[in-house]
Parts: sequence; structure tokens; C-alpha cells
Amino acid sequence: MPTRPTPFVVAVDGPSGSGKSSTARGVATRLGLAYLDTGAMYRGVTWALLQRGVDTNDPAAVAAVVPQIQIVSGTDPQHPTITVDGVDVAVQIRGEDVVRHVSPVSTVPEVRTHLVDLQRATIAAADPGIVVEGRDIGTVVATDALLKIYLVADTRARAARRAAEEGGSDAAATAASLLSRDRIDSTRATSPLAKADDAVEVDSTSLSLEEVVDHIVTLVEERR
Repeated sequence: MPTRPTPFVVAVDGPSGSGKSSTARGVATRLGLAYLDTGAMYRGVTWALLQRGVDTNDPAAVAAVVPQIQIVSGTDPQHPTITVDGVDVAVQIRGEDVVRHVSPVSTVPEVRTHLVDLQRATIAAADPGIVVEGRDIGTVVATDALLKIYLVADTRARAARRAAEEGGSDAAATAASLLSRDRIDSTRATSPLAKADDAVEVDSTSLSLEEVVDHIVTLVEERR
């Protein structure tokens, strides 16, 4: 029996608000690949913890419950889905309560280990390949990715984008929140946000989404 080819991975990492989700979905759609939003998985775990009344600032309590949480991520870039314990939570995980609690949850080593295992299983099942976005894809989850992108943008642009996504929230408050999240993500002990040594940095500050997608698609096609 012929061996199934190993799926190739395009890793898109970077700080909050840099445009990872829109970019990764655009690249996956253009190339006919699967798509995985790992950030949604962390928000899904956070939602489940809040539903159970778990103190998200208590690492031991979080670690004890995480193995019980069932996360299933759909990989269609045009219609990505996520269910937690059988419930479609695509809308709920974008709520303010989840956003406020996801940072401490994401620093718990047991959470990261559990979700990285799920992410690698999803990658292994993708055919012919997958675009995966997050904060530790190129450095931890898929260190052998065909292409690693580190997507950045200045704080003002990131805050404007995130505020627009949230329905016009205060840009200054959003910027402060993003900087706080950057600090937590970059200094956590397990899988901190970092640019992989072999990643290509792309600054999306002055580029349109289409321009960023075009650039990354070209890089993928060159490497393939």
C-alpha cells in the first residue's frame, strides 16, 4: 500500500491584531488548503472553563479540567467552525468575557500541551496541506513547516483592525489590551510568542489584505 504523502504546512505566527486570521484564510482559500485557527481553540477552552465556573487564574484548577474538554475544529477556510463539548461556540468565543480570560488560560502548560496534540493531529489529517495560524506554530507546533510567516503590524494599525472587528470599540483601550496581550504571550514560560529563526517577517501595516495574501502565496509556490 502506498504511503500517504506528509501534508505540508504554512505557519502564520504573530501578535494579536496583525491580521493572521484573515491572511491565513485567504492563503488557504487561494491554494485550496485546509485552515486551522489555533487561537480559537484557546478561546474555546476558556469558554468551557467559564461555563464550568473554573477560576481561570488558578493554573492547577485549569489543568485539572482541560483533559475533559472536547474541542473539534473545522478546517474549511471559507466556513471555519469550532465546537466545544458538542456546542457550536464560534460566536461565544469572540465575546468580551472570553477575550478577557484567555490570556491566563493560554499560559498554563497543560493547556498548551493538550491543544498542541490536537493541532498536530489536525495537521496530520490535512490533504494536501494546511495553513495554521497562531503564536507558536513555527516554533513549536510545526517546526518543519514548508513556510513560516511572522506577520506584524504597528500597534495603531492593529488596534484599529481589532476595534473594527469588535464593532467599533475604543481604539486606545484596544491598543492597551493588545500590548498587554503581547507582554503575556512573549514572556510566558511555555511556548512564548517568538519569531522562528527561519521565518519570513511580513509587515502588514501599509498593505491591503489582498497584497499580503498575494505575497505569501508567491512564497509558498516558490517553495513548492
